[in-house]
Amino acid sequence: MTGILIFIFGAIVGSFLNVCIVRLPKGQSIVTPGSHCPKCLQSIVWYDNIPLLSWLVLTGKCRQCKAVISFRYWLVEFLTASAFYGLYRHYGLDWVLPAYLVMVSGFIVAAFVDFAERVIPDEVSVGGMGAGVVLSVLVPRLHPAVGGEDLLLGSFLAGALVLACVGLGFIYPIFCKHLMEEEDASDRMAKGLVLGALLAITVINANASHLPVIVAPHLLALSASLSGLIVGGGAVYAMGLVGDIIFKKESMGGGDVKLMAMAGAFLGWKLALLAFFIAPFFGAVYGIIEKIRTKDSAIAYGPFLIMGALVSQFWGERIITWVLNGGIYGS
Repeated sequence: MTGILIFIFGAIVGSFLNVCIVRLPKGQSIVTPGSHCPKCLQSIVWYDNIPLLSWLVLTGKCRQCKAVISFRYWLVEFLTASAFYGLYRHYGLDWVLPAYLVMVSGFIVAAFVDFAERVIPDEVSVGGMGAGVVLSVLVPRLHPAVGGEDLLLGSFLAGALVLACVGLGFIYPIFCKHLMEEEDASDRMAKGLVLGALLAITVINANASHLPVIVAPHLLALSASLSGLIVGGGAVYAMGLVGDIIFKKESMGGGDVKLMAMAGAFLGWKLALLAFFIAPFFGAVYGIIEKIRTKDSAIAYGPFLIMGALVSQFWGERIITWVLNGGIYGS
């Protein structure tokens, strides 16, 4: 019964995510006006707005004007319901479950918007970063394997990626001056937040053994989340800078950087880094198909980063253990 209720709740959330997918790229409110047909603008009555069922009953058409209602609406509701049920089956009624429901909801919106518009709304990615950090503090079990060595490696890698990006930033104008844009307030704020996060990570890790028992798990989870945020976003940002320099054109969107930072905030630096390496395997297959079909080599990469993140979430620790044990050659 609990699983059924979780599935129904997921379908209801999926209906709301459909609103976000349509309105966020247009800068429209996701609260008002209420649901309406985009063709005839008639409000949709409650019995025509029941998740999963109404689309099937109406055979995918508006009751008033008979305009076609995209299958995407039903698909998003079904995917969200299935994802919620799958997360419940995997984690049970644990405190980590609501946090991962928030994460996967953001992923679904980001994936569908990126496929349709080639953009990832900041409301999803930046808001997701904040949610990942806050929920990590509130639910330290999101980062259960955090230890001394793990903290040090995470902070070291975060610092190394920041330094690498700074170094690439110095040589970037030499090769890609035509791609440079004037730095705005949001860019300066992002740099300040990254430096602030690095400082927080350093302070927490340096005092890890002296933290009061009651707050230690929460502060260590904060350090793990911030390290994941920087490593996830920094890896994609560094790859984008290198790609720009090599190909002399923009190779990675800022939305992908923020999306991966969001994933790192929830999953931690190890799983975020693993997702970064897994994503190209999914993206390459789709990219080859699109290249043959449309002759266009540019693809929406966000959905494949999400696929990499989800693989890492469920099987990441096994994959890391397998790789460290020698992978194919070790077996």
